[in-house]
Amino acid sequence: MSTTPITTEDQPIEQAYSPDVTKTRQPEYPVHPLFLNRWSPRSYADRPVSEEVLYTVLEAARWAPSSSNQQPWRFYVAKEQAEHEVFQSFIKPRNKLWSVNAPVLILVASQNVKENGDPNGAHAFDTGAAWASIALQARLLGLSTRAIGGFDQAAARELLQVPANISLHAVIALGYRGDLDSLDPSFHEQEKPNTRRPLGESILPILVSGEGQSEQE
Repeated sequence: MSTTPITTEDQPIEQAYSPDVTKTRQPEYPVHPLFLNRWSPRSYADRPVSEEVLYTVLEAARWAPSSSNQQPWRFYVAKEQAEHEVFQSFIKPRNKLWSVNAPVLILVASQNVKENGDPNGAHAFDTGAAWASIALQARLLGLSTRAIGGFDQAAARELLQVPANISLHAVIALGYRGDLDSLDPSFHEQEKPNTRRPLGESILPILVSGEGQSEQE
């Protein structure tokens, strides 16, 4: 494991990790605090997100890596009360308990065909990069995000009149983190940064020719 210290502009990087986060998260290697400190709360404060902040977050997604520069990501953004009500009609009940307090909801979608009409095999991969950009830019601005996979896609398609060439992925709650008291008690135990499996478990072996094969007699 690397022990070479990495520094931010004014302090060693390990000192920039949030104390609340390091109770449950310990990096194996000294990554930038942005990656460790970002997590997905369910509690949201009764505080609006300005249009400038919202569009700064979306601007970060605009510059995500993109295969052949197809930029397949698309966003349905609910800011107004009527728009929120549409979203809440297709978000599943358990997720409604907390997402109703988020000032902004973003349905992340992608165009699944290229500009020439051919299938785009990278549309979901690239849009995942855009979602990561949203999450990290939001964190830099002091906001929280949480992705919601629990929503009725068929209902969302019907209500938003989503065309067939658009795939739906997740609803993102965006806002400023609230107090624990603002969250349904059934979520209190989960309202903390989670951990990750060891890095080595995510790295798969590469079979080199001849390895793992029995010797020929």
